[in-house]
This record gives sequence, C-alpha cells and structure tokens, in this order.
Amino acid sequence: MIDIQHIRADFPILSRTVYDRQLVYLDNAATTQKPLCVLDAMRDEYLNVNANVHRGVHYLSQQATELHEAARERVRQFINAGSTSEIVFTRGTTESVNLVASSFCESMMREGDEVIITAMEHHSNIVPWQLQAARRGIAVKVIPVDERGELRLDEYERLFSSRTRLVSVAHVSNVLGTVNPVADIIRIAHSHDVPVLIDGAQSAPHFSIDVQALDCDFYAFSGHKMYGPTGIGVLYGKESWLDRLPPYQGGGEMIGSVSFEKTTFEAPPLKFEAGTPDYVATHGLAVAIDYIERIGIDQIAAHERMLTRYCMERLRAIPGMRLIGEASDKDAVVSFLVGDIHPLDMGTLLDRLGIAVRTGHHCAEPLMRLLGIQGTVRASFAVYNTQEEIDVLAQGIERVSKMF
Repeated sequence: MIDIQHIRADFPILSRTVYDRQLVYLDNAATTQKPLCVLDAMRDEYLNVNANVHRGVHYLSQQATELHEAARERVRQFINAGSTSEIVFTRGTTESVNLVASSFCESMMREGDEVIITAMEHHSNIVPWQLQAARRGIAVKVIPVDERGELRLDEYERLFSSRTRLVSVAHVSNVLGTVNPVADIIRIAHSHDVPVLIDGAQSAPHFSIDVQALDCDFYAFSGHKMYGPTGIGVLYGKESWLDRLPPYQGGGEMIGSVSFEKTTFEAPPLKFEAGTPDYVATHGLAVAIDYIERIGIDQIAAHERMLTRYCMERLRAIPGMRLIGEASDKDAVVSFLVGDIHPLDMGTLLDRLGIAVRTGHHCAEPLMRLLGIQGTVRASFAVYNTQEEIDVLAQGIERVSKMF
C-alpha cells in the first residue's frame, strides 16, 4: 500500500493555498510537481559539482561527467534498453520526435513515402511530420478513432502500402487517457518491415516500460512529466537505427574530428547530442527515477488506475456530465464537458475554488474537430493525488454547474 500522506510531504507545493483554498493539483498530464529529493540533488550539483561534462580533465568535470553518464545508465535500466548507446538525451518528447522526423526523413524517406500516425496525437507528433511533408513531399496517413476513443486497428492494417516507411503513435492519449495497444501496433508494423516510434510522454510516468519486450524501434519521453526537471527528455533508439541515422544538429560534443574539408561524427548517443547538455537536469531525472522506483512503478500504476476509475464513477453522477474517452484500457486522464458550459469557464471557476485542471484543446486540435467539440476540461492524476481531491473536484463541478 502507498502511504499517500508520506508521499505528499515530499511535495511542499501541495500544502499551499490558492485564493485562500487548499490547492488541489490535477494538471499532471501537463507537468508533475517535483519532490524535494530532486530539487535538493540539483541544488547540490550546482553548488558542489558544477562543471562542463566530457571535455575537462579536472576533478569537477570528471565528477559531473560521472553523474551525467550514470543518469544515462539509470534511464537505460528504467526502460530496459539494451545499451546506454541507445539512450539519447534531448530537451523533451517534442525534441525527440523532431529528431526522428528530421533524421529519419532525411536519410530514409523520399517524395511519396508515407508515415502513419493516429487521430489522437499531440501536436508534437503531428506538426514535425507535416513540416517534413512540406519539405520532402511525404504523405501522412491517420489511424481513425472510434466513439469510445479506441484506435481502429482494422483500419490501421489497411493503411500500409509499399511506400510506408514509419509508424509514430502515442502510447497514451493526453486527452482521452486511452492506453493504445502498442504491442499490436508494433507487431503489425514489423510484419511490413516498418519501424515504430512510440510517444511515451503519458506512459513512462505511469506504468512499467520495457522497450525490448515491446520491440519498439524508438521511444520518447519527458522528465518534467515524471517528477523530474523541465528541459530534459529521452529518445531511446535501437542501436541499429541510431547508427544509420544522420545527426540532427551540428556543433561541439557530437564530433569525431573537424577540418575545413570534412567532419566525422561520434557514435551514438553523442552523435545526436550537439552542444553542452543539461547535465544537472539529467542528474535530476535520474533522482526522479530513483524516487519512482522507491515507491514502486506497479504501486503507482495501481493507485492511479484506482483514481481514474473513482473519478469516472464520481463524475458520471453529475447532471449534464459528458465524459470524453471511455476506452476499456484508460489511465490517469479524465476529460469532460458539462452541459453547455464552456470548458474555459468551468476551468476558471474551478481555479477560484483552488482546483487546478487543464482546459482547451490540449494540443490535440484534430482530435477535437473529430469529436465535434472545441475543447474539454481535463483532470489528470499523479501518485500524490487522493480520492478526497476527486471529491473536491466533483463538488466544485456541481457548484459551478448551478451557476449556469
């Protein structure tokens, strides 16, 4: 059993008040709060170990490099990658997807080639492919979503052609909470000899990930959604693919040698890490992973699934409630509308009650158009949330509803 009050004590921000009300923070799909151990570790490194990594022979640089590369190994363990050579540090999921889109399209795709995505993607897994479509003439195909918010796998299989080069899909929808059947998606793609990129921004914080068991070719996630610092993310790539892809950016750190005639590049992962990395943030990410694993990722998953079920049940009882996304496999996100109340009005008034939720299209405008709505109110959960907070949310919605 998780000791929620003990965990909440690790997050001082949860004890603050907003508009003279106890903060209820339910915007975790956007970003999670940070435990003291992460903040303390980063402060300690800045105070005692701060030096640029990899380049220096002096003590501080060596120590900073050890922490940085230890973080890479910690990430490798967390997702069960085969080698630290397969762990590329980026600024977040968005940059990880852009890296693959840029490097893969440059080397592996030609005009008329195709990438398959889904109708529930975040903009960060739509726009990079549209940019490549404009630059290189590739085509973007879309897996449809049914009325429950589940992917139409029968339609997915029919999207493949001799020109399909990559599949790029979200593991978990940031709007619907749908946990997509990525093992099946990968299996089908591989039967066509097509690699798969998984956007794990909404899955890595919530349940166990094993990239070798999934057999995905690329997997991306962000530190700030899993109790770590902002500005740090991870791209896992199978070594066979990273070896083949060209660099995403050029500069220091990623070179073997440079002359005015020719430049050679480092082996992965450094080939994709131009410039000074955020070595303090990588250490913070490693400490966040340690924190998750001290609690237990399976315990976190069970707690958040319980909260999701409880929230769905609690909100269904509210008159005029419309739940958006009722997939059979759903995790840590509940989106909703109430009657004719605009989601911005609902979110603003809930905020005055101390309840932090997200409103709008959630960077998923194509999905909103498909659903025939402008946006939703979204409550999303983390390990430190409680059933009592969901009760406060439900009471707040009922109070706001009576004003319209």
